[in-house]
Amino acid sequence: MAQGEGWSAQEIAVTVADYMRMFMLELSGQAYSKTAHRRALLPLLDGRSPAAVELKHQNISAVLRERGHHWIVGYKPRGNYQLALASFVERWLADHPEFDRIALAAAEQPAIAPSTVDFERLMVAPPPSRPARTAAGPVAPHGRAERVAVRRDYVALEARNAALGDAGERLALAYEEFRLRAAGKKHLAERIDHVSASRGDGLGYDILSYELTGEERYIEVKTTAFAKETPFYASRNELDFAGEHASQFHLYRLFEFRRAPRLFALQGDIARHCRLDPVSYLCRF
Repeated sequence: MAQGEGWSAQEIAVTVADYMRMFMLELSGQAYSKTAHRRALLPLLDGRSPAAVELKHQNISAVLRERGHHWIVGYKPRGNYQLALASFVERWLADHPEFDRIALAAAEQPAIAPSTVDFERLMVAPPPSRPARTAAGPVAPHGRAERVAVRRDYVALEARNAALGDAGERLALAYEEFRLRAAGKKHLAERIDHVSASRGDGLGYDILSYELTGEERYIEVKTTAFAKETPFYASRNELDFAGEHASQFHLYRLFEFRRAPRLFALQGDIARHCRLDPVSYLCRF
């Protein structure tokens, strides 16, 4: 078969089923082998290469992302997929109500800050910046306009997970203390303030820390148990504060929090780094 030829319905069905089986294992905290799954899947496909399967898995991740789901860590979403793929994913979700229970439990599962972290390796490079534009909603495959039905926004549910958010803030606090003490700035480390706890929400940031020069550093912390590229929610107040204090504002994004937490930082106006998609409006009379 020519590798560029479209996938058959049977190939899509077995690939979606295998991906979702792996995803449910991951959501449940159970071990599995991606390599073993791929080896078992390849004989069911019509001469597809491992690279083609990898791309199809990334396409499935893109379908899930557009429908408010998380996705398998390591299968970074890639769009421009067959429209039939979205239909097969939606059909699988409709036929497997147990997935909703598992995904909901994963999004709402409590968390605590880990006690042993290698802070020297915690910080990593951020994902590539996307053009700072505002869109009305998700972009459909192949550039076609599409309204996507979302039964439950699991990303939004996780964003409201207070225990996970607090655990992420406490880990970020510990990292900031490490950063300043390692630079010989003990007096600054002792002045760090967890403002979302000491003063309350609404300031536009969670942690008041310091640069090595003594200048204030405003840190907003966003935490996910899932992939590095998982979207996050920011309030209008946070966006405005980041823009008004761009030289001092840092967004700390913690990801894969339950597995092996890592962190990347976005400095300055959030719109410089992310595409901003409005998801709701306040309607006044």
